[in-house]
Amino acid sequence: MEIRLAEITVREIANGYLDSAENGVVAYGGKLNVRPAFQREFVYKDKQRDAVIETIQKGFPLNVMYWVESSDGSFELLDGQQRTISFCQYVSGEYSVGHKKFGNLTEAEKEQILNYKLMIYICRGNDREKLDWFKIINIAGEKLTNQELRNAIYTGKWLSNAKQYFSKNACPAYQIASKYLRGTAIRQDYLETALKWISERDGGEIEDYMSEHQQDTNASELWLYFQSVISWVQTVFPKYRKEMQGLEWGILYNKYGKNPQDPTALESRIYELMQDDDITKRSGIYEYLLSGEEKHLNIRSFTDNEKRKMYEKQKGICPHCKKEKREKMHWELEEMEADHITPWCEGGKTEISNGQLLCREHNRRKSNK
Repeated sequence: MEIRLAEITVREIANGYLDSAENGVVAYGGKLNVRPAFQREFVYKDKQRDAVIETIQKGFPLNVMYWVESSDGSFELLDGQQRTISFCQYVSGEYSVGHKKFGNLTEAEKEQILNYKLMIYICRGNDREKLDWFKIINIAGEKLTNQELRNAIYTGKWLSNAKQYFSKNACPAYQIASKYLRGTAIRQDYLETALKWISERDGGEIEDYMSEHQQDTNASELWLYFQSVISWVQTVFPKYRKEMQGLEWGILYNKYGKNPQDPTALESRIYELMQDDDITKRSGIYEYLLSGEEKHLNIRSFTDNEKRKMYEKQKGICPHCKKEKREKMHWELEEMEADHITPWCEGGKTEISNGQLLCREHNRRKSNK
């Protein structure tokens, strides 16, 4: 791979700057593709963006940037998108720093910014070399998410189309499912979630799915699947609660989506369970109702104070050992485990009147019944 170092001014790069939203961002007289398919959306906060301009105004050095030169003489911005867009937007008059837009500066102040020289490494090589380099140089920069790194590898029409659905502000996925998802679209959280769900359905990993579909012309399969998941959630659990956000709905859909459900009966049960103080993980109610497994609820355990009171009341005697007339019936507190006399699933509460201490053997036996 061939690499050379160049000094290029802000004036030269900002010349021809154009942000066409979905169609990409270009600069440097139209020769620099600022946002290639593998790049993240603009994620700098105002403070970070302003710091770029203040650095240039003071003549301090910005970190080096990396471009890739194509055979036709055009360039792709490999690293430095956030900084490049920051100063191009400022020169274009899109925002102010210190209550001053670029147009409000004196001619000398403008020239100082426009003549600022950026250190840029320009490389030429094959796709594999470029992408390997991309991973390495981003280790010390604004850390990429796992999905952003995947996007750097599996570029193409499929990815571009998938990002239309999942990776833009107010994208279709946000509009129909933001209250069910965590993270943000522009940091690829929505896309990663959808890919995780559909990959699990197919028994593979996200990378497997992206590799298989990289050359597809569209991501309609992923989008239709995602819509099916959200439609199922809204049908089976029509009343939204905040505990529904961030659950692995696609995984649940893959497991239970074909099972018949009664939304009215489920809502009645959810209402009851939400008021049960013994349930410490209310978000687990949904998977519990689908699977019947109590482990998703994290039923409240007896406190150490409650265990001590039960121990003193029983005088350290395991009631099951006593019933069987075992030779050893007395145990130290740390050798005993708390147990619900009437199980939670049968209406038993986590309170001393419904609790007892058993030796470990008898507690295990009861738990396995």
